[in-house]
Amino acid sequence: MDIGPRLADRAADRVTDHGGSLVQASTLFPNAPTPFLDLSTGINPNPYPFSPFPASAVERLPEEADIAALTERAAAYYGAPSAANVIAAPGTQLLLPLVASLLAPGAARILGPTYAEHARAAALAGHAVEEVERFDALHGAPLAVVVNPNNPDGRLLSRRDLLDLAENLRLHGGVLVVDEAFMDVGPQAESIAGDVDAGNLVVLRSFGKFFGLAGLRLGFALASAELAQKLSAWLGPWAVAGPALHAGLEALADRDWQSAMRRDLIKARIRLDALFNDAGLTIEAGTDLFRFLRHPRAAGLFDHLGRNGILVRRFAGRPDCLRIGLPGDEQGFERLGMALESWAGSGR
Repeated sequence: MDIGPRLADRAADRVTDHGGSLVQASTLFPNAPTPFLDLSTGINPNPYPFSPFPASAVERLPEEADIAALTERAAAYYGAPSAANVIAAPGTQLLLPLVASLLAPGAARILGPTYAEHARAAALAGHAVEEVERFDALHGAPLAVVVNPNNPDGRLLSRRDLLDLAENLRLHGGVLVVDEAFMDVGPQAESIAGDVDAGNLVVLRSFGKFFGLAGLRLGFALASAELAQKLSAWLGPWAVAGPALHAGLEALADRDWQSAMRRDLIKARIRLDALFNDAGLTIEAGTDLFRFLRHPRAAGLFDHLGRNGILVRRFAGRPDCLRIGLPGDEQGFERLGMALESWAGSGR
């Protein structure tokens, strides 16, 4: 597989801003109080408390047995048919162009608006990319990509509709990729992780978002055993670093923490919505890890919060939209509440 030369005549090498850059925030708002309260990502602000990793996690190459144990636990956690259907990688971001390269260059349709990296990754793999806004426009595509729940607006598609789409694509030799990065806090019955043996389905699952450990760089692709083997061969040995293995093995098995965290995130999401409602701003949608706001003065709200040292996510070309992550503690909620109160009081 050689995807490098395909960049020559494309804009695929330009990475879109995805939030989370405090350096950029400091440039935009040089006089804002610090530290910034970063609400620009959908990452859990309360990370999983993994135990200290042993020195061997960085001194030695990962053992095959540890990788096997990780894929076993990931299969159980995500509901994949077996560990043979699971590929562990240093983050799903690395998997995007590899998955797109499962098909020869052709047409790729992406249900949008959505996470911009899917379009860039498909272009990296040589595809002619089209973003469509109607679900039925995905039918007949050689490569179709859906984010479910969607980022940034939380749109949710049913498992039944996705399986029907996969069947339609199968008739034409097409592949359906479903990015379930936020399904950890979504309705599990709508996940298609258990259906990947169908053969033309690839499900992407992020580890860092729900477990709050984005910097560890760990993610998974779920696919048929045949596709999984191909992706694994492309990644090669030792794709997952020792510290990520250590944390992943603990976190994926800790059902008590997972259940308690889901309850805590629901409470935080309800509280966040109430703060915006008190300021006369209605949260339109989202998930339990981020909220989505559409307002004609969203650009002004972004600036107001930024000047108060609070960073939220704005979107190029959609000035009326904002995505807001969850504060991680009482102080964060209080800072946001005060900034929203001053916004409402200013009559903006």
